[in-house]
Order: sequence, then C-alpha cells, then structure tokens
Amino acid sequence: MNWREVLEIRGPHIGGAVSGGLDSCTITHWLSEKGFRVEGFTVDLGQPDEENVGAIADRMLACGAEAAHIVSGKEALVREGIRVIQAQARYEGGYWNTTGIARPVTTKAILDEMAKRDIPVLFHGATGRGNDQMRFQLATNFLAPDVDVYAPWRDNEFLEQFPGRAEMIEYCESNNLPIRPAKESRYSTDANILGLTHEAGDLEDVGIPPFFVEPGMGVWAWDAPDTPQSVSIRFEEGQPVEFDGVKMDPVAMFEKANARGGAHGVGIGLHAIENRFVGVKSRGIYEAPGMELLGRAYEYLIQFVYDRRTREQFDALSRHLSAQIYEGYWLDLSTHSALAALDSMSKLATGTITIRLYKGNVYFETADVSRSSMPHGLYTSASSMEDTSGEGAAEPQYDHESSEGFAQVIQVHARTVGKRQRGGYAK
Repeated sequence: MNWREVLEIRGPHIGGAVSGGLDSCTITHWLSEKGFRVEGFTVDLGQPDEENVGAIADRMLACGAEAAHIVSGKEALVREGIRVIQAQARYEGGYWNTTGIARPVTTKAILDEMAKRDIPVLFHGATGRGNDQMRFQLATNFLAPDVDVYAPWRDNEFLEQFPGRAEMIEYCESNNLPIRPAKESRYSTDANILGLTHEAGDLEDVGIPPFFVEPGMGVWAWDAPDTPQSVSIRFEEGQPVEFDGVKMDPVAMFEKANARGGAHGVGIGLHAIENRFVGVKSRGIYEAPGMELLGRAYEYLIQFVYDRRTREQFDALSRHLSAQIYEGYWLDLSTHSALAALDSMSKLATGTITIRLYKGNVYFETADVSRSSMPHGLYTSASSMEDTSGEGAAEPQYDHESSEGFAQVIQVHARTVGKRQRGGYAK
C-alpha cells in the first residue's frame, strides 16, 4: 500500500507510532507535505534514553504533526517483561526479546487511542528489512483488523527518496527538523524500560568492533567496579516482589534491577548475529541489565522447583514463546495456550535467591530452601551423597541400596544393545 492509495481509499487522517527519532521525524514531515493530517502517538515505555518523554510530542509538532500524544505503557510493558522472564524467552545469542515484547504493548496502547479519534490507518517507521514491521503489522491485524497499516519503508516513492539514513539526515537538516546531530547517529537505538537495542549504521559493518556503542543503561563489563556485590531477590508465584528485602512494585523492581545490574556491567553489550523473521541476518548490540539480573535469579529458582519432566516441558514452551515474541505472534492462540501452561508452573516459583554480580557476570550465591521460604522446592536432604538417615525425619530418605534394583532393570536394554548392535556403529 503506497501513500497515494492510503490517501485515496482511507482519507488524510493517519496515526503514527512515533519515537521522536530520525525515522519518526522524517516520515511525519514527509506525510504532512503529502497532505496528510498526521497525529503522532508516543507510548511512554520508560525509555532510559529520553530525559523527558513529553518533549517527543513537541518534536513531532515541529515536524508537521497536527497533534501529538503521549500514551502510558510502562506498567503494561513491565507486566509482559515479567512473563518473558518466567518463560526465559531469549532469542538467538541470549537476546531477552525486549524490543519484540514491546511492540504488541505499544500497538495496543496506540490503537486504543486511535479508536477514540476514528483514525483508520496506522503508520510506523520500521524498516522493510526488519522484524518490527511484521510485529506492528500482526499486532494491528490481531487487535484491530479493520485498521490498515501503512509502512513507508515498503513504499517505492519513499524508498527512492530515502534509500538510507544519510538521506534522511540530510532531509531533516535541510528542513530544520529537530533531530539529534548527525555525528551522534552512527547507529539506531530502540529503548524501553526492559532494555536497549542498538543496530544499523556503522554496526552493520562487522569489521568494526562494537565498542563505540555507548551503553545507555550501565557500563561495559571492563569498566565495572572491581568489587563484587550480592543481591537478594524474592519471588512469589513467579513475581519478583522484594529486592534486598525491600518490597517493591514491578516498575520500581525493574528500575532498581536496571540500576544495580547496569552498574556492574550485567546484561550490557550482548552481541548477536541473528536470523531475522524476514530471512536475513542482522547484527544487534543489546542491553538489558534488569532482565538479566532478574532473569538469572529466576532461572536459579526454577532449578529448585521444576522436576525433570516439568523442566523438559518448560524448555519447549520457552523456545516456542521466544520465537513467538520475536516473530510478532505474541497475540495469537498458540501464545495464549503456551502462557496458560506456563502459568501453572510459574505459580510454584516462590523463593529467595541471592546472586553475586561481578564484571558483567551473575553468579549463584545462596538460596533459602526452607519450607517457609520455598514451599514448592524439591531440593531436600534426600539429594545428599552423605548419610542423612538421622536428619529430617519428615523428609523421605534415599537408600543407596535401592539403586541396585533400578540398575538391574536399566541394564537389560543396554546389555542387549551391547550384544546385538554395538558392533554395527563406531565404538
């Protein structure tokens, strides 16, 4: 769908998902010059790279928008971020899907506002070679199937005028649009309270080390303090509720975890050459200190709670949900069903885990495995290699001699294979 078709079929009133960056400024001005009545919608996701999110509205107005709105979305994003942690839903290279999970949250918040204003078309500035275009597309289709999506980066006329970032910077500077100076635009950053995604620009040249990226949520690991620091996280039914013994709401929890983790280089500068949904590879540099801190603590907790078969099912759900988020299918039935299964597991994840942070790493330190602290934990004295027959009478004990019968049973298969098949393949 090109801009002429949008104007002819749906009219001049159009809403945009705008972040206030180079793409948003360029597209907003370009569409207003084409005769559109542009309304910009910026969702407040706790962007750490924006000192004043409200200033984005002023930038959009200066770029030709008829109206500009700031929409709340931070609490909703944090709720979904916790579900990502519960699912351990990382994509290739360990990426915590911080941008991927933000897209359905952003789209829903914007569509709700567009519905109040009878705006029939949503535009976005996602590139035609990336994942975000599909995430915006699918989220809109799932949530508001009667709303059309216009993607300038898939419009030939827009592409002819703006084949890359350099042309967009030149356009904005020639029209005195309020973008950041060109010298600061060596790469593109997408930001929210869960993390930062750096890509494009000079990062596309893998011959250049990525260390010119300036972390926005912490420091590179080698710049972190030389002294480790311990952190205690309390989870109740899968929800992080206490940080170092202090009760916190979810947003405050992430803000604290971001600050503490980032200061120690945790989750800063993850490098990934990943497979995009559209079939090409891309290079990303990621920051997610709070997700990494809380996520690693949660992973240590579920090691105590999930039995072997539950863990196998969990790992399958984790892989599935990670791909669903990355590819933009967070709102479909498959995700809904997987989350329902995950919820039954997450409700058992109650306990306190203490971790140690040092130079970008997260180490397990201690866990309170008492029934009062971790009521569903499966780690007991029966797991010990030592003689515990006189301890914990209420706990079932493991008799070493009982393993003899088990060994007799499992040897039948192994010995049969050894006699009849072992010579048929490499020894």
